[in-house]
Amino acid sequence: MKSLKKQRRIQVIVLLVVALGVSTALIGTAMKDGINFFRSPSQVAEEPPAPNEVFRIGGLVEKGTLVRGQGDTVMFNVTDGGASIPVTFAGILPDLFKENEGMIGTGSYVDGVFEASDILAKHDETYMPKEVVDALKEQGVYQDPDADS
Repeated sequence: MKSLKKQRRIQVIVLLVVALGVSTALIGTAMKDGINFFRSPSQVAEEPPAPNEVFRIGGLVEKGTLVRGQGDTVMFNVTDGGASIPVTFAGILPDLFKENEGMIGTGSYVDGVFEASDILAKHDETYMPKEVVDALKEQGVYQDPDADS
């Protein structure tokens, strides 16, 4: 009688471990496409990612590089002070998007150009995404807007 109870308990534990493993694998697979890694322009220049890899790039829109092409296509360079990466974007830019301001783009790096599928711009005078601030500080070009007050 005791061995039957012990055997049932072992079966339940094994079943729970298998269910946990399957659910973890399903969650990991579902999240795989939703995770976008952030890279600064210097990181992209040093170690270019594969053309099929989707990631986020952030920095400042380099002054004098914003060019509006045919239709809604826009080209510009994003920089962190250490490197400059050309970006193309087909779509409507956010209202606050302009040169020498912070931005983050999601897309892929193909043939030396970052092809953005989504562009985000800062939402007020002082906001800049943490990843962009960290990358700019690393390059020594970040100036804290709160330091003046």
